[in-house]
Amino acid sequence: MRVLAVSDRVLDRLYCAQVKEQFGGIDLLIGCGDLPYYYLDFLVSALDVPMVYVLGNHDQGPQYTVDGRILKEVRGGVNIHGRVTRYKDWLIAGLEGSMRYHPKGKLMYSESEMRWEVTQLLPNLLWNRVRYGRFLDILVTHSPPFGIHDRPDLPHTGFRIFRTFMRLFKPRYLLHGHIHIYRPDTPHETVFGSTRVINVYPYRLLTLEKE
Repeated sequence: MRVLAVSDRVLDRLYCAQVKEQFGGIDLLIGCGDLPYYYLDFLVSALDVPMVYVLGNHDQGPQYTVDGRILKEVRGGVNIHGRVTRYKDWLIAGLEGSMRYHPKGKLMYSESEMRWEVTQLLPNLLWNRVRYGRFLDILVTHSPPFGIHDRPDLPHTGFRIFRTFMRLFKPRYLLHGHIHIYRPDTPHETVFGSTRVINVYPYRLLTLEKE
């Protein structure tokens, strides 16, 4: 499956009339957070493919288009936070937000709060195992797992529960954003057990395979 995954930064290379010429043949768009709805909406329309996405810690408040319309969601996209969904033969789940660094911050979670969010996925993951013989293929998150692509400051610290999740449910891929990459030698892919962890900032064109 060919995937265009995006996060955290609006790019002129994607937000242009020629995007389909450059990125044609995409099967699915995946949004990993902190991107305006108008940008994601444009990609869905221009590439004419479905999108699944999660929100980032900066995706707060009403979002407006250039002509003043209020966007409450991505048209043609599905917010998969706390959900397990199926696209074609791929099993996908999502978890939004970042580590809580402000007591009243929205779309922020303490480690225990994120553990609870993961717990809500368990019934559907177990059902996947019974019905399809596996728990999950792709976990879409905004933040990275703890110790993988994250940073030492609290806002950019990853979640430990994501490491537990990968050990228990063995998704083939974990796609995340949140961590901006400025140096070409900064790692953006790491293998953890059975899972390939990929930082998609600001975009990655990926060919995902089951085996």
